[in-house]
Amino acid sequence: MIDAGQVEPAADGIEEGKRLIRVGGDAGLSLTQRLSERLQALAWRSPLHNVRLRGRHPLKLITVADDPFLGDVGRGRALLDGVIAFRGERRPIEVLDLAKPDWSRPFADHLQGFGWLRDLSSVAPRAQAAPIAEGITRRWIAAHGERVSDTAWRPELWGRRILAWVAHAPLILSSTDLVYRSSVLHALARGARHLDRTAERAPLGPPRIAAWSGVVAAGLMIPGGEARRQFGERGLARALDTCITPDGGVVGRAPVGQLDALMVLVQLRAVYAARRLEPPAVLETALARLVPPLLGVCHGDRGLGSWQGGGPVGGDAIDAVIAASGVRARPLRQARDWGYQRITAGSTLLVMDGAPPPVARLVDGGCASTLAFELSDGPHRIVVNCGGARMANAQLPAALTEGLRTTAAHSTLTLGDLNSTAIQADGTLGKGVSEVELTRSESDTLSRIEASHDGYVRRLGFLHRRTLAVGGDGRDVRGEDSLLPSNTGRGRKSTPAFAVRFHLAPSVEVSPTSDGQGAVLRLPGNLLWQFRCKGAPLTIDESVWLDASGRPHRTEQLVVTGDVPAGGTSVSWWFHRSR
Repeated sequence: MIDAGQVEPAADGIEEGKRLIRVGGDAGLSLTQRLSERLQALAWRSPLHNVRLRGRHPLKLITVADDPFLGDVGRGRALLDGVIAFRGERRPIEVLDLAKPDWSRPFADHLQGFGWLRDLSSVAPRAQAAPIAEGITRRWIAAHGERVSDTAWRPELWGRRILAWVAHAPLILSSTDLVYRSSVLHALARGARHLDRTAERAPLGPPRIAAWSGVVAAGLMIPGGEARRQFGERGLARALDTCITPDGGVVGRAPVGQLDALMVLVQLRAVYAARRLEPPAVLETALARLVPPLLGVCHGDRGLGSWQGGGPVGGDAIDAVIAASGVRARPLRQARDWGYQRITAGSTLLVMDGAPPPVARLVDGGCASTLAFELSDGPHRIVVNCGGARMANAQLPAALTEGLRTTAAHSTLTLGDLNSTAIQADGTLGKGVSEVELTRSESDTLSRIEASHDGYVRRLGFLHRRTLAVGGDGRDVRGEDSLLPSNTGRGRKSTPAFAVRFHLAPSVEVSPTSDGQGAVLRLPGNLLWQFRCKGAPLTIDESVWLDASGRPHRTEQLVVTGDVPAGGTSVSWWFHRSR
């Protein structure tokens, strides 16, 4: 077991004040960077690059690694029925044409990254699973084994593919067809050489970590790979240094990205174990750093909150990953640089987004969620975000999926029906929140956070300030949302309207009070919470919440609305547990 406290014992200290600035956050890749990426992609298909990929291929792997994780049973059973299924998309294997893909990017990544091997191995013995795995692998080799393409040869995909192949080699290399076996090992060797030259160009975050992990795994499993292993370990150390924030969060700020990076590194450690070699200290240190922030954004049901395009991955799945990591740690209460604040009192748990959104060039599917919060009582979620923009079922309309990224899809304030940070037509995050100031104080009787962001200052002339306070016994959660006029904003031509939204979990039954200023919230187990607001009227509207499988569930939201006079305004609200 790794004790994260031994790595950074002061990491969970509460810092009273913090200012986070989004430097260059609204700028995606520059024209020069885009041109460089395009030229690099073209270079992959050049004769020169193909020459670089030539060389001897191994006759066999040195050994086989264990896969530390179980796969998805439903997807595994679908494979036994001859279908590849992923987030609402289904493709019969017998008509699968990898040379002419007609599926979504998430489905393509699942298929081309060979993550489905884990699903298959979890539901069937080798004798039953191997023919299915071999059939799909043959199709991939025929379409992409010799032809370098953007879709199949992205460095992060090759990194994941190598980790999957070395862990599930018995499924894809047990054939008596020597020509087929040779083609798989030949493709593996070419992929490793490709990664040697491209891993550093993978996007920051989990993609780059996966790419360099693939280099190291190839060095460990392909005979004569000591030089590659050392080269890969140096690259992995650089990637971990640039992709993980000082408090252990992964750039991009998505908890599902945090989980992904953790799983990749645990897989890589299993490759070292298969070779009976000690992994480098930097890998063990990274594992110990990743776990506390991940636990910090989990609810009382042990599952993730819905942040930055991710969904509420279930507690059992999180527990399995933490157990496989071997890290023993407490949830991080304040991930200052990663940007999440956690308050626990009694059975009440609150998680707040206390940072600017991720910079545009580092994330796909980032959300305009600054100062949103989620709230739970024990295993029961009360206030949530709609979530799941990058985990949504493929059957959902694209407009709804992209709508899940908006400020209105999060439990926070919107002004003028605008996002606090603009969501551009190309999917990137544009201008808006550039600075968040946050102060936090703790005592035996009260935990208090006061934070503000400037997302509406330039467009509408108001600063949004939110105060959250949780009583020591957890029975009271008080808040205040204020809009403060700013002299730095542009002149206002009209009075904007505001809306403070509290999206409720599907299991919450809500009934309005007769005075229009409150509601009664009934949770499973006959738990009752009351909600009251002051300063603006309350309405109850429809909402939606995506579960861990990306499926939508109808739910409701509390909405406090009003107009903002020139001098600003303030709304206070209160959640109280009555029994």
